[in-house]
Amino acid sequence: MLNHYETVFIVTPVLSEVQMKEAVEKFRGIITSKDGEIINEENWGLHKLAYPIQKKSTGFYNMFEFKADGNLIRQLETEYKRDERIIRFLTIKLDKYGIEYAVKRKNKKENPVKESEE
Repeated sequence: MLNHYETVFIVTPVLSEVQMKEAVEKFRGIITSKDGEIINEENWGLHKLAYPIQKKSTGFYNMFEFKADGNLIRQLETEYKRDERIIRFLTIKLDKYGIEYAVKRKNKKENPVKESEE
């Protein structure tokens, strides 16, 4: 049975746009090559970090929501640790409430509420 996961990782800001996209593509490929199914992917862009990490104060945030076997998480996090472009990462297993919230967030992003003009 596949579990539902969400992973957020921060890519170092000193990379070019092409290098950043290559890093994201690498981790997307790791998930899909191990029979994982990506449900949602979000690029949150460049944000200021709460505290400096490796003398950097900003980073590119990316998020994947996916279904996969539990063994994939160990491999994915090992690759995060080996990749010099990744400065932080966090992977969590979503429970039923987390899945509900993720669906609501995804639907809200796809169908933004339009304000009525007065």
